Amino acid sequence: MSTRAQIRDAARGRCQSRVVTYIALGYARCWRAEIGYDEAARLFVAAGMRGGFGRGGTTIGGVYLTRRNTSVAVLRHEAVHADQWARYGLSFAVRYLVEELRNPGAANRYEIEAGLADGGYAG
Repeated sequence: MSTRAQIRDAARGRCQSRVVTYIALGYARCWRAEIGYDEAARLFVAAGMRGGFGRGGTTIGGVYLTRRNTSVAVLRHEAVHADQWARYGLSFAVRYLVEELRNPGAANRYEIEAGLADGGYAG
C-alpha cells in the first residue's frame, strides 16, 4: 500500500481526519519519531518519542504518538480513537478535552468506548 493510500486508510477516508493526520505526521517528525504503519490497526505509529504526547500515548487523526507503548491491545484501543477523529473531525479534540475535564481518565466516555482494558486503564 502506498503512503498516500495509508494516509487515506488511517484517516478512515475522512477529509478532516486526513488533514489532521498529515499535521500529526509532521509533528511526529519534529520529535524525531520512528514512524511505521500498522495495517491491523490502520494507524501510523510514531514511536521513540521522548515527549509531545499524553499518558502512555496519544492518537491525533490517524497517528499514534508514543515512546514505546505499542502492544496489540493498545493499538486496538488507539484505532478506536482514530475512528472517533474520523467521526467528529476537528471538533474531536475539543470534545475529548471537555470530557476529560468533566470525567477524567477511566471515566472519560471516549476512553470507555475505546476499551479501558486495551488502553491500560486499571479496572
